Amino acid sequence: MGEPESSSSSEGKVIAKEEAYNVTISDQRLLDLGYRPEFRREMSLFGVLGISFCSIGILNGMSSALQTGLFSGGPLGLFWGWNICSFFMLLIAFSFAEICSAYPTMGGLYFWVCKMKPDVPILGFFTGWLYSMAMVFTGISANLSTALYLSSMAEVGQGRSLTRLEITAIAWAVNIFSGIVNTIGTKAIGHMSTLFVWWTLGGTVSLVTTLLVKAPVMNSADFVFTNVQNFTGWQSRGFVVLLGFLQAVYTLEGCETAAQVAEEAVRAEILAPLAVVGSIAGSWLIGLAYLLALLFAVQDIASVQATTFAIPIAQLFYDAVGPRLSQMCLLVIMVSQVMAAITTFTASSRLFYALARDNAFPLKKQFMTLNRFQAPYWGVWTSVLIGCIISCAYVGSAIAFNAILSSAAIAVMLSYMQPIIIRVFWPDSIQDFGPFRLGKWSWPMNFASLLFTVFVCILFILPTAYPVDVFNMNYAIVAVGGLLVVITINWFWWGRHSFEGLVKTAT
Repeated sequence: MGEPESSSSSEGKVIAKEEAYNVTISDQRLLDLGYRPEFRREMSLFGVLGISFCSIGILNGMSSALQTGLFSGGPLGLFWGWNICSFFMLLIAFSFAEICSAYPTMGGLYFWVCKMKPDVPILGFFTGWLYSMAMVFTGISANLSTALYLSSMAEVGQGRSLTRLEITAIAWAVNIFSGIVNTIGTKAIGHMSTLFVWWTLGGTVSLVTTLLVKAPVMNSADFVFTNVQNFTGWQSRGFVVLLGFLQAVYTLEGCETAAQVAEEAVRAEILAPLAVVGSIAGSWLIGLAYLLALLFAVQDIASVQATTFAIPIAQLFYDAVGPRLSQMCLLVIMVSQVMAAITTFTASSRLFYALARDNAFPLKKQFMTLNRFQAPYWGVWTSVLIGCIISCAYVGSAIAFNAILSSAAIAVMLSYMQPIIIRVFWPDSIQDFGPFRLGKWSWPMNFASLLFTVFVCILFILPTAYPVDVFNMNYAIVAVGGLLVVITINWFWWGRHSFEGLVKTAT
Protein backbone atom coordinates (compact mmCIF):
# COMPACT_ATOMS: atom_id res chain seq x y z
CA MET A 1 0.00 0.00 0.00
CA GLY A 2 1.42 3.43 -0.96
CA GLU A 3 1.92 6.16 1.55
CA PRO A 4 -0.71 8.91 1.59
CA GLU A 5 0.26 12.15 -0.11
CA SER A 6 1.26 15.01 2.14
CA SER A 7 -1.02 18.04 2.32
CA SER A 8 1.69 20.29 0.82
CA SER A 9 2.07 17.92 -2.15
CA SER A 10 -1.70 17.92 -2.72
CA GLU A 11 -1.83 21.71 -2.53
CA GLY A 12 1.03 21.94 -5.03
CA LYS A 13 -0.86 19.74 -7.49
CA VAL A 14 -4.02 21.83 -7.09
CA ILE A 15 -2.08 25.04 -7.75
CA ALA A 16 -0.36 23.49 -10.77
CA LYS A 17 -3.71 22.39 -12.19
CA GLU A 18 -5.19 25.85 -11.60
CA GLU A 19 -2.25 27.51 -13.33
CA ALA A 20 -2.52 25.11 -16.26
CA TYR A 21 -6.25 25.88 -16.49
CA ASN A 22 -5.60 29.63 -16.49
CA VAL A 23 -2.94 29.27 -19.18
CA THR A 24 -5.37 27.24 -21.29
CA ILE A 25 -8.02 29.97 -21.00
CA SER A 26 -5.53 32.68 -21.94
CA ASP A 27 -4.20 30.69 -24.90
CA GLN A 28 -7.72 29.99 -26.11
CA ARG A 29 -8.50 33.70 -25.98
CA LEU A 30 -5.44 34.34 -28.14
CA LEU A 31 -6.47 31.59 -30.56
CA ASP A 32 -9.92 33.17 -30.84
CA LEU A 33 -8.17 36.36 -31.94
CA GLY A 34 -6.41 34.39 -34.64
CA TYR A 35 -2.93 34.01 -33.15
CA ARG A 36 -1.05 30.88 -32.18
CA PRO A 37 0.54 31.10 -28.70
CA GLU A 38 4.31 31.47 -29.08
CA PHE A 39 5.40 32.74 -25.64
CA ARG A 40 5.41 30.95 -22.30
CA ARG A 41 3.00 32.58 -19.86
CA GLU A 42 5.29 33.26 -16.92
CA MET A 43 4.12 36.69 -15.69
CA SER A 44 1.87 37.23 -12.69
CA LEU A 45 -0.21 40.32 -11.90
CA PHE A 46 2.72 41.82 -10.02
CA GLY A 47 4.99 41.25 -13.00
CA VAL A 48 2.57 42.79 -15.51
CA LEU A 49 1.79 45.68 -13.15
CA GLY A 50 5.52 46.21 -12.70
CA ILE A 51 5.99 46.51 -16.47
CA SER A 52 3.63 49.48 -16.58
CA PHE A 53 5.13 50.92 -13.39
CA CYS A 54 8.58 50.58 -14.97
CA SER A 55 7.48 52.32 -18.13
CA ILE A 56 5.88 55.17 -16.20
CA GLY A 57 8.88 55.33 -13.85
CA ILE A 58 7.32 57.68 -11.35
CA LEU A 59 10.51 58.55 -9.42
CA ASN A 60 12.79 58.98 -12.41
CA GLY A 61 10.10 60.53 -14.64
CA MET A 62 9.11 63.18 -12.13
CA SER A 63 12.71 63.88 -11.14
CA SER A 64 13.90 64.26 -14.73
CA ALA A 65 11.06 66.57 -15.77
CA LEU A 66 10.54 68.49 -12.51
CA GLN A 67 12.24 71.62 -13.83
CA THR A 68 9.62 71.93 -16.58
CA GLY A 69 6.92 72.63 -14.04
CA LEU A 70 9.13 74.27 -11.42
CA PHE A 71 10.17 77.02 -13.86
CA SER A 72 6.77 77.20 -15.61
CA GLY A 73 4.14 77.77 -12.96
CA GLY A 74 6.13 76.77 -9.90
CA PRO A 75 4.60 74.90 -6.94
CA LEU A 76 1.01 75.87 -7.82
CA GLY A 77 1.36 74.58 -11.39
CA LEU A 78 3.13 71.41 -10.28
CA PHE A 79 0.61 70.48 -7.59
CA TRP A 80 -2.60 71.23 -9.46
CA GLY A 81 -1.15 70.10 -12.78
CA TRP A 82 -0.21 66.75 -11.29
CA ASN A 83 -3.69 66.08 -9.92
CA ILE A 84 -5.58 67.33 -12.97
CA CYS A 85 -3.39 65.43 -15.43
CA SER A 86 -3.44 62.29 -13.27
CA PHE A 87 -7.23 62.34 -13.33
CA PHE A 88 -7.39 62.56 -17.13
CA MET A 89 -4.62 60.00 -17.58
CA LEU A 90 -6.67 57.68 -15.35
CA LEU A 91 -9.62 58.14 -17.72
CA ILE A 92 -7.33 57.20 -20.62
CA ALA A 93 -6.20 54.16 -18.63
CA PHE A 94 -9.82 53.05 -18.12
CA SER A 95 -10.46 53.45 -21.86
CA PHE A 96 -7.38 51.37 -22.70
CA ALA A 97 -8.22 48.75 -20.07
CA GLU A 98 -11.59 48.07 -21.70
CA ILE A 99 -9.95 47.57 -25.10
CA CYS A 100 -7.07 45.56 -23.64
CA SER A 101 -9.48 43.19 -21.91
CA ALA A 102 -11.18 42.50 -25.24
CA TYR A 103 -7.87 42.10 -27.11
CA PRO A 104 -5.19 40.79 -24.71
CA THR A 105 -2.34 40.45 -27.19
CA MET A 106 0.99 42.14 -27.80
CA GLY A 107 1.00 45.08 -30.18
CA GLY A 108 -1.15 47.13 -27.82
CA LEU A 109 -2.34 50.33 -29.46
CA TYR A 110 -1.38 49.06 -32.92
CA PHE A 111 -3.37 45.83 -32.60
CA TRP A 112 -6.37 47.62 -31.10
CA VAL A 113 -6.56 50.07 -34.00
CA CYS A 114 -6.21 47.30 -36.59
CA LYS A 115 -8.85 45.17 -34.88
CA MET A 116 -11.38 47.94 -34.36
CA LYS A 117 -10.93 49.57 -37.78
CA PRO A 118 -9.83 46.79 -40.17
CA ASP A 119 -11.19 48.61 -43.23
CA VAL A 120 -8.53 51.36 -42.88
CA PRO A 121 -5.18 49.53 -42.73
CA ILE A 122 -3.15 52.72 -43.11
CA LEU A 123 -4.40 53.83 -39.69
CA GLY A 124 -3.04 50.70 -38.00
CA PHE A 125 0.22 50.94 -39.94
CA PHE A 126 0.80 54.55 -38.86
CA THR A 127 -0.11 53.81 -35.25
CA GLY A 128 2.24 50.82 -35.10
CA TRP A 129 5.22 52.57 -36.61
CA LEU A 130 4.69 55.83 -34.72
CA TYR A 131 4.28 54.07 -31.39
CA SER A 132 7.24 51.73 -31.94
CA MET A 133 9.52 54.68 -32.71
CA ALA A 134 8.14 56.50 -29.67
CA MET A 135 9.06 53.52 -27.47
CA VAL A 136 12.58 53.38 -28.89
CA PHE A 137 13.05 57.15 -28.45
CA THR A 138 11.71 56.93 -24.90
CA GLY A 139 14.27 54.23 -24.16
CA ILE A 140 17.04 56.39 -25.60
CA SER A 141 15.89 59.28 -23.40
CA ALA A 142 15.93 57.00 -20.34
CA ASN A 143 19.44 55.79 -21.14
CA LEU A 144 20.76 59.33 -21.50
CA SER A 145 19.00 60.36 -18.29
CA THR A 146 20.81 57.53 -16.50
CA ALA A 147 24.10 58.94 -17.77
CA LEU A 148 23.10 62.45 -16.63
CA TYR A 149 22.27 61.18 -13.13
CA LEU A 150 25.68 59.52 -12.97
CA SER A 151 27.27 62.76 -14.19
CA SER A 152 25.44 64.72 -11.48
CA MET A 153 26.64 62.26 -8.84
CA ALA A 154 30.21 62.83 -10.02
CA GLU A 155 29.72 66.59 -9.82
CA VAL A 156 28.20 66.44 -6.35
CA GLY A 157 30.70 63.95 -4.95
CA GLN A 158 33.94 64.84 -6.74
CA GLY A 159 33.30 68.24 -8.30
CA ARG A 160 34.03 66.81 -11.75
CA SER A 161 31.81 67.44 -14.76
CA LEU A 162 31.64 64.73 -17.39
CA THR A 163 32.05 65.68 -21.05
CA ARG A 164 29.34 65.06 -23.62
CA LEU A 165 31.44 62.26 -25.06
CA GLU A 166 31.69 60.57 -21.65
CA ILE A 167 27.94 60.97 -21.06
CA THR A 168 27.24 59.49 -24.49
CA ALA A 169 29.55 56.54 -23.73
CA ILE A 170 27.60 55.84 -20.52
CA ALA A 171 24.32 56.04 -22.46
CA TRP A 172 25.74 53.48 -24.89
CA ALA A 173 26.62 51.19 -21.99
CA VAL A 174 23.08 51.43 -20.59
CA ASN A 175 21.69 50.79 -24.10
CA ILE A 176 23.70 47.59 -24.37
CA PHE A 177 22.89 46.52 -20.79
CA SER A 178 19.17 46.97 -21.57
CA GLY A 179 19.62 44.75 -24.60
CA ILE A 180 21.36 42.04 -22.59
CA VAL A 181 18.65 41.94 -19.89
CA ASN A 182 15.89 41.83 -22.52
CA THR A 183 17.69 39.03 -24.34
CA ILE A 184 17.52 36.87 -21.21
CA GLY A 185 13.75 36.84 -21.68
CA THR A 186 10.34 36.95 -20.07
CA LYS A 187 11.18 35.51 -16.67
CA ALA A 188 14.02 37.98 -16.07
CA ILE A 189 11.86 40.93 -17.13
CA GLY A 190 9.04 39.71 -14.88
CA HIS A 191 11.36 39.45 -11.86
CA MET A 192 12.83 42.89 -12.59
CA SER A 193 9.42 44.54 -12.98
CA THR A 194 8.29 43.00 -9.68
CA LEU A 195 11.45 44.35 -8.05
CA PHE A 196 10.71 47.75 -9.55
CA VAL A 197 7.37 47.99 -7.73
CA TRP A 198 9.10 47.42 -4.38
CA TRP A 199 12.00 49.70 -5.35
CA THR A 200 9.53 52.48 -6.18
CA LEU A 201 7.68 52.09 -2.88
CA GLY A 202 10.86 51.83 -0.81
CA GLY A 203 12.59 54.58 -2.76
CA THR A 204 9.65 56.93 -2.31
CA VAL A 205 9.63 56.37 1.45
CA SER A 206 13.41 56.96 1.59
CA LEU A 207 13.34 60.13 -0.52
CA VAL A 208 10.31 61.63 1.20
CA THR A 209 11.70 60.90 4.67
CA THR A 210 15.15 62.27 3.81
CA LEU A 211 13.75 65.49 2.35
CA LEU A 212 11.31 66.19 5.17
CA VAL A 213 13.77 65.35 7.96
CA LYS A 214 16.97 66.94 6.64
CA ALA A 215 15.74 70.10 4.84
CA PRO A 216 17.01 73.08 6.86
CA VAL A 217 13.92 75.18 6.09
CA MET A 218 10.45 73.81 5.37
CA ASN A 219 8.21 75.81 3.07
CA SER A 220 4.73 76.82 4.16
CA ALA A 221 1.52 75.28 2.83
CA ASP A 222 0.73 78.65 1.25
CA PHE A 223 3.95 78.44 -0.79
CA VAL A 224 3.36 74.83 -1.86
CA PHE A 225 -0.25 75.30 -3.00
CA THR A 226 -0.37 78.90 -4.26
CA ASN A 227 3.13 80.12 -5.24
CA VAL A 228 3.66 80.80 -8.95
CA GLN A 229 7.10 80.92 -10.58
CA ASN A 230 7.84 82.11 -14.10
CA PHE A 231 11.26 81.78 -15.73
CA THR A 232 9.82 81.50 -19.25
CA GLY A 233 9.53 85.13 -20.32
CA TRP A 234 5.82 84.75 -21.12
CA GLN A 235 3.55 87.30 -19.45
CA SER A 236 0.36 85.22 -19.23
CA ARG A 237 0.31 83.43 -15.88
CA GLY A 238 -2.40 81.06 -17.07
CA PHE A 239 -0.35 79.96 -20.09
CA VAL A 240 2.76 79.54 -17.96
CA VAL A 241 0.91 77.29 -15.50
CA LEU A 242 -0.43 75.20 -18.40
CA LEU A 243 3.13 74.72 -19.69
CA GLY A 244 3.93 73.19 -16.32
CA PHE A 245 1.30 70.50 -16.98
CA LEU A 246 3.71 68.92 -19.46
CA GLN A 247 5.79 67.59 -16.58
CA ALA A 248 2.88 65.52 -15.30
CA VAL A 249 1.90 64.18 -18.72
CA TYR A 250 5.49 63.25 -19.56
CA THR A 251 5.82 61.40 -16.25
CA LEU A 252 2.54 59.48 -16.51
CA GLU A 253 2.88 58.12 -20.05
CA GLY A 254 3.38 54.36 -20.25
CA CYS A 255 0.41 52.62 -18.59
CA GLU A 256 -0.44 50.82 -21.85
CA THR A 257 2.90 48.96 -21.80
CA ALA A 258 1.23 46.12 -19.90
CA ALA A 259 -0.49 45.17 -23.16
CA GLN A 260 2.89 44.51 -24.79
CA VAL A 261 3.45 41.49 -22.55
CA ALA A 262 -0.15 40.25 -22.58
CA GLU A 263 0.84 37.07 -24.43
CA GLU A 264 3.31 36.31 -21.65
CA ALA A 265 0.84 36.71 -18.77
CA VAL A 266 -1.61 34.28 -17.19
CA ARG A 267 -5.26 35.41 -17.57
CA ALA A 268 -4.08 38.42 -19.54
CA GLU A 269 -7.68 39.50 -20.26
CA ILE A 270 -7.95 40.27 -16.52
CA LEU A 271 -4.40 41.03 -15.40
CA ALA A 272 -3.40 43.37 -18.26
CA PRO A 273 -6.35 45.82 -17.82
CA LEU A 274 -5.89 45.75 -14.05
CA ALA A 275 -2.22 46.64 -14.56
CA VAL A 276 -3.08 49.46 -16.97
CA VAL A 277 -5.45 51.12 -14.47
CA GLY A 278 -3.52 50.17 -11.35
CA SER A 279 -0.26 51.64 -12.62
CA ILE A 280 -1.83 55.08 -13.13
CA ALA A 281 -3.76 55.01 -9.84
CA GLY A 282 -0.65 53.95 -7.94
CA SER A 283 1.57 56.43 -9.72
CA TRP A 284 -0.87 59.25 -8.95
CA LEU A 285 -0.65 58.59 -5.21
CA ILE A 286 3.08 57.79 -5.06
CA GLY A 287 3.91 60.76 -7.27
CA LEU A 288 1.80 63.08 -5.13
CA ALA A 289 3.66 62.08 -1.96
CA TYR A 290 7.04 62.55 -3.66
CA LEU A 291 6.02 65.87 -5.26
CA LEU A 292 4.78 67.32 -1.96
CA ALA A 293 8.05 66.37 -0.26
CA LEU A 294 10.02 68.12 -3.01
CA LEU A 295 7.89 71.26 -2.82
CA PHE A 296 8.03 71.51 0.96
CA ALA A 297 11.82 70.92 0.95
CA VAL A 298 12.99 73.02 -2.01
CA GLN A 299 15.20 75.80 -0.64
CA ASP A 300 15.63 78.15 -3.59
CA ILE A 301 13.96 77.71 -6.97
CA ALA A 302 16.26 80.32 -8.52
CA SER A 303 19.25 78.21 -7.41
CA VAL A 304 17.79 75.16 -9.13
CA GLN A 305 17.19 77.21 -12.28
CA ALA A 306 20.79 78.45 -12.33
CA THR A 307 22.40 75.09 -11.51
CA THR A 308 25.43 73.75 -13.34
CA PHE A 309 24.59 70.13 -12.47
CA ALA A 310 23.63 67.87 -15.38
CA ILE A 311 20.18 67.23 -13.85
CA PRO A 312 18.53 70.25 -12.15
CA ILE A 313 16.93 68.19 -9.38
CA ALA A 314 20.46 67.40 -8.16
CA GLN A 315 20.67 71.05 -7.08
CA LEU A 316 17.39 70.76 -5.18
CA PHE A 317 18.73 67.73 -3.29
CA TYR A 318 22.12 69.42 -2.72
CA ASP A 319 20.49 72.50 -1.18
CA ALA A 320 18.01 70.51 0.91
CA VAL A 321 19.98 67.53 2.26
CA GLY A 322 23.67 68.19 1.55
CA PRO A 323 26.16 66.47 -0.78
CA ARG A 324 26.36 63.02 0.83
CA LEU A 325 22.62 62.38 1.05
CA SER A 326 22.18 63.97 -2.38
CA GLN A 327 24.24 61.17 -3.87
CA MET A 328 22.05 58.61 -2.13
CA CYS A 329 18.90 60.26 -3.51
CA LEU A 330 20.35 60.40 -7.01
CA LEU A 331 21.38 56.74 -6.79
CA VAL A 332 17.84 55.66 -5.87
CA ILE A 333 16.46 57.55 -8.88
CA MET A 334 19.21 56.35 -11.22
CA VAL A 335 18.51 52.67 -10.46
CA SER A 336 14.83 53.33 -11.14
CA GLN A 337 15.81 55.00 -14.41
CA VAL A 338 17.86 51.97 -15.53
CA MET A 339 14.92 49.61 -14.95
CA ALA A 340 12.59 51.97 -16.82
CA ALA A 341 15.04 52.05 -19.74
CA ILE A 342 15.06 48.25 -19.88
CA THR A 343 11.25 48.14 -19.98
CA THR A 344 10.96 50.48 -22.97
CA PHE A 345 13.05 48.09 -25.06
CA THR A 346 10.85 45.24 -23.81
CA ALA A 347 7.86 47.11 -25.24
CA SER A 348 9.54 48.10 -28.52
CA SER A 349 10.84 44.57 -29.23
CA ARG A 350 7.37 43.06 -28.67
CA LEU A 351 5.85 45.72 -30.89
CA PHE A 352 8.36 44.96 -33.66
CA TYR A 353 7.36 41.29 -33.28
CA ALA A 354 3.65 42.14 -33.60
CA LEU A 355 4.26 44.37 -36.64
CA ALA A 356 6.39 41.72 -38.36
CA ARG A 357 3.74 39.07 -37.65
CA ASP A 358 1.26 41.14 -39.68
CA ASN A 359 3.67 42.03 -42.51
CA ALA A 360 3.87 45.63 -41.29
CA PHE A 361 7.61 45.36 -40.63
CA PRO A 362 10.40 44.02 -42.89
CA LEU A 363 12.39 40.83 -42.21
CA LYS A 364 9.35 39.03 -40.84
CA LYS A 365 11.10 35.73 -40.18
CA GLN A 366 13.96 37.34 -38.26
CA PHE A 367 11.82 39.63 -36.09
CA MET A 368 9.49 36.76 -35.19
CA THR A 369 12.37 34.52 -34.11
CA LEU A 370 12.58 33.79 -30.38
CA ASN A 371 15.73 32.63 -28.64
CA ARG A 372 15.82 29.90 -26.00
CA PHE A 373 14.84 32.48 -23.37
CA GLN A 374 11.66 33.32 -25.32
CA ALA A 375 12.96 36.78 -26.24
CA PRO A 376 12.38 38.42 -29.68
CA TYR A 377 16.04 39.31 -29.82
CA TRP A 378 16.02 40.89 -33.27
CA GLY A 379 13.63 43.55 -32.00
CA VAL A 380 15.67 43.98 -28.83
CA TRP A 381 18.96 44.61 -30.61
CA THR A 382 17.35 46.76 -33.30
CA SER A 383 16.20 49.03 -30.47
CA VAL A 384 19.72 49.01 -29.03
CA LEU A 385 21.28 49.84 -32.41
CA ILE A 386 18.91 52.76 -33.04
CA GLY A 387 19.59 53.97 -29.49
CA CYS A 388 23.35 53.93 -29.95
CA ILE A 389 23.13 55.77 -33.30
CA ILE A 390 20.82 58.51 -32.06
CA SER A 391 22.79 58.92 -28.83
CA CYS A 392 25.74 60.06 -30.93
CA ALA A 393 23.75 63.20 -31.81
CA TYR A 394 24.20 64.37 -28.20
CA VAL A 395 27.93 64.80 -28.80
CA GLY A 396 27.36 67.22 -31.65
CA SER A 397 24.21 69.08 -30.60
CA ALA A 398 22.21 68.79 -27.40
CA ILE A 399 19.44 70.88 -29.04
CA ALA A 400 19.00 68.40 -31.91
CA PHE A 401 19.14 65.45 -29.54
CA ASN A 402 16.55 66.97 -27.19
CA ALA A 403 14.26 67.67 -30.15
CA ILE A 404 14.34 64.00 -31.12
CA LEU A 405 13.58 62.88 -27.58
CA SER A 406 10.85 65.45 -26.91
CA SER A 407 9.13 64.16 -30.04
CA ALA A 408 8.74 60.81 -28.25
CA ALA A 409 6.26 62.26 -25.74
CA ILE A 410 4.15 63.75 -28.55
CA ALA A 411 4.36 60.55 -30.59
CA VAL A 412 3.04 58.58 -27.62
CA MET A 413 0.07 60.93 -27.21
CA LEU A 414 -0.64 60.86 -30.95
CA SER A 415 -0.62 57.07 -30.74
CA TYR A 416 -2.98 57.23 -27.75
CA MET A 417 -5.36 59.30 -29.83
CA GLN A 418 -5.98 56.66 -32.52
CA PRO A 419 -7.88 53.98 -30.54
CA ILE A 420 -9.67 56.67 -28.54
CA ILE A 421 -10.92 58.37 -31.73
CA ILE A 422 -12.25 55.05 -32.95
CA ARG A 423 -14.07 54.40 -29.67
CA VAL A 424 -15.62 57.89 -29.78
CA PHE A 425 -16.79 57.95 -33.41
CA TRP A 426 -17.36 54.20 -33.83
CA PRO A 427 -18.57 53.11 -30.36
CA ASP A 428 -19.65 49.71 -31.73
CA SER A 429 -16.12 48.92 -32.91
CA ILE A 430 -15.70 46.28 -30.16
CA GLN A 431 -18.05 43.37 -30.76
CA ASP A 432 -16.80 40.93 -28.10
CA PHE A 433 -15.92 42.62 -24.82
CA GLY A 434 -13.64 41.09 -22.23
CA PRO A 435 -14.23 40.83 -18.46
CA PHE A 436 -13.29 44.50 -17.93
CA ARG A 437 -16.10 46.66 -19.30
CA LEU A 438 -17.08 50.28 -18.64
CA GLY A 439 -20.70 49.99 -19.75
CA LYS A 440 -22.55 53.30 -20.00
CA TRP A 441 -19.44 55.18 -18.87
CA SER A 442 -17.41 54.04 -21.86
CA TRP A 443 -18.33 56.80 -24.34
CA PRO A 444 -18.10 59.72 -21.87
CA MET A 445 -14.69 58.52 -20.65
CA ASN A 446 -13.42 58.11 -24.21
CA PHE A 447 -14.72 61.54 -25.22
CA ALA A 448 -13.08 63.24 -22.22
CA SER A 449 -9.87 61.32 -22.97
CA LEU A 450 -9.92 62.50 -26.58
CA LEU A 451 -10.33 66.16 -25.61
CA PHE A 452 -7.45 65.91 -23.14
CA THR A 453 -5.19 64.13 -25.64
CA VAL A 454 -5.79 66.78 -28.32
CA PHE A 455 -5.14 69.53 -25.75
CA VAL A 456 -1.85 67.95 -24.64
CA CYS A 457 -0.62 67.39 -28.21
CA ILE A 458 -1.14 71.09 -28.95
CA LEU A 459 0.51 72.10 -25.68
CA PHE A 460 3.56 69.91 -26.39
CA ILE A 461 4.45 71.80 -29.59
CA LEU A 462 4.07 75.35 -28.26
CA PRO A 463 7.21 77.41 -27.49
CA THR A 464 8.16 77.17 -23.82
CA ALA A 465 10.21 80.38 -23.66
CA TYR A 466 9.88 83.98 -24.87
CA PRO A 467 11.32 85.65 -26.85
CA VAL A 468 11.78 82.62 -29.10
CA ASP A 469 15.20 82.13 -30.68
CA VAL A 470 17.19 79.29 -32.25
CA PHE A 471 18.40 78.12 -28.84
CA ASN A 472 15.10 77.92 -26.94
CA MET A 473 12.70 77.13 -29.78
CA ASN A 474 10.58 74.01 -29.31
CA TYR A 475 11.85 71.84 -32.16
CA ALA A 476 9.62 68.91 -31.20
CA ILE A 477 7.15 69.72 -33.97
CA VAL A 478 9.99 69.52 -36.49
CA ALA A 479 11.09 66.12 -35.18
CA VAL A 480 7.53 64.74 -35.07
CA GLY A 481 6.81 66.16 -38.52
CA GLY A 482 9.96 64.50 -39.86
CA LEU A 483 8.96 61.18 -38.29
CA LEU A 484 5.47 61.38 -39.84
CA VAL A 485 6.99 62.17 -43.24
CA VAL A 486 9.28 59.12 -42.99
CA ILE A 487 6.34 56.87 -42.02
CA THR A 488 4.24 58.29 -44.89
CA ILE A 489 7.01 57.60 -47.42
CA ASN A 490 7.42 54.13 -45.96
CA TRP A 491 3.69 53.45 -46.39
CA PHE A 492 3.53 54.47 -50.05
CA TRP A 493 6.89 52.91 -50.95
CA TRP A 494 6.53 49.61 -49.10
CA GLY A 495 3.71 49.35 -46.55
CA ARG A 496 0.68 49.55 -48.83
CA HIS A 497 2.00 46.66 -50.89
CA SER A 498 2.73 44.31 -47.97
CA PHE A 499 0.36 45.27 -45.16
CA GLU A 500 -3.34 44.54 -45.49
CA GLY A 501 -4.22 44.24 -41.82
CA LEU A 502 -3.92 41.62 -39.13
CA VAL A 503 -2.59 38.24 -40.27
CA LYS A 504 -3.90 35.20 -38.42
CA THR A 505 -1.31 32.60 -37.47
CA ALA A 506 -3.81 30.11 -36.05
CA THR A 507 -6.26 28.15 -38.16
